[in-house]
Amino acid sequence: MIVTGLCFVTVTALVKTLGGRVPAAESAFLRYLLGLVFLLPAWRSLRDLRLTRRQMGLTALRGAVHTLGVICWFFAMSRIPIAEVTAMNYLTPVYVTILAVFFLGERLAVRRIMAIVAALGGALLILRPGFRELDPGHFAMLTTAFMFSISYLIAKIVSGEMSATIVVALLSVAVTIGLLPFALAVWVTPSLTDLAILFGVACFATGGHYSMTLAFAAAPVTVTQPVTFLQLVWSVLLGAMFFAEPVDIWVVAGGSVIMGAVLFITWREAVLKRRISPAGPETQA
Repeated sequence: MIVTGLCFVTVTALVKTLGGRVPAAESAFLRYLLGLVFLLPAWRSLRDLRLTRRQMGLTALRGAVHTLGVICWFFAMSRIPIAEVTAMNYLTPVYVTILAVFFLGERLAVRRIMAIVAALGGALLILRPGFRELDPGHFAMLTTAFMFSISYLIAKIVSGEMSATIVVALLSVAVTIGLLPFALAVWVTPSLTDLAILFGVACFATGGHYSMTLAFAAAPVTVTQPVTFLQLVWSVLLGAMFFAEPVDIWVVAGGSVIMGAVLFITWREAVLKRRISPAGPETQA
């Protein structure tokens, strides 16, 4: 998870170095297009895949919402500090918890509701509406977190029907196709340097997802989730050292509150899961 955090922070830094030279939609498209090279080992499985109509619909919906989320993320990166992007991204699992109530029939206990309220309060600490002028990048990140939450919820639904490799591969292909018309609408011929940066983004993003998968396989989420808070620490340091972004104590405080709420929700889910799991040798499989 430490390697995962370093990879994702590197992704953020590389996108930041583009400095808006390549439009957000085009940057996102090129990142996913270049990243398709990592799907070559799964090509045969994709070729032989037979999806039901329901699975095709869910895959298309996930591709559409993830496409919008990615565009908004790349746009936010060109507008607001790295630390704010990282902190506001912690809202995604909070949104997932809320959406699961409406679409998966999950129940919200009082303590979970209080954690969600605390997380939203953390978002207000970061944004501070009325005390400073909000940038379009802030609204883009709010949209990103919400779109990604829908995407992850769909992934949770189909993960029991398809392998993790296929789920990730289908998302990559769907988002690449979804981004194409947006990229063509604002196309600017990228330099070789910009292409190299975007290929680096694809490499580190893929590496981050791979190391995260290894972490989830090696330890429970209650162990791995707290380490993600280090991403905010590294983002603050990176922004201050290389992009002259001042350390904003309100962003750090708001991100800490959101992450604390996420940790509580994660811990409660783990506790409830242990309570309903049957005891005995069958749980060791």
